[in-house]
Amino acid sequence: MPQLELVRADHAAALLAFERENRDYFAAVIPDRGDAYFAEFDARHAQLLQMQAAGTDYFYLLVTETGQIAGRFNLIGVHDGSADLGYRMAKEFAGRGLATAAVGEMRELAAARYGLSALRAKVTLDNPASSRILERNGFVTTGEITLNGKPAVTYLCELR
Repeated sequence: MPQLELVRADHAAALLAFERENRDYFAAVIPDRGDAYFAEFDARHAQLLQMQAAGTDYFYLLVTETGQIAGRFNLIGVHDGSADLGYRMAKEFAGRGLATAAVGEMRELAAARYGLSALRAKVTLDNPASSRILERNGFVTTGEITLNGKPAVTYLCELR
């Protein structure tokens, strides 16, 4: 069973492979990161580690027993007891319930490790699988927005 791991420097090669291998799959529901993301990946990875060390953001990987990355799960903008939850699963691992379980673990980590009382999330309407993952983990809709030019829903999950 894959396990959540806090991003480390030695994850860089596997993380880059994950992003490259799933680029088209991700672009179907979220904006493509662009070629610059891949060209500047090492600097971006170092920046993520700095943000994590500063305590403003926490980046987790769902890693298989063989070291393959199945997904990414992030707590962004940790401040005043809350953060935004973001995630993406590799195409190969989608539809197996792994994202639902990992979001549940992220809820626990957010409360227990980081002392958060709420998580927010946003999902475009053309990504119903992601909405189901959030709803199965206690997130409730709070509104409608436009996200990356698409209609979307905002979610909130009270942790305490």
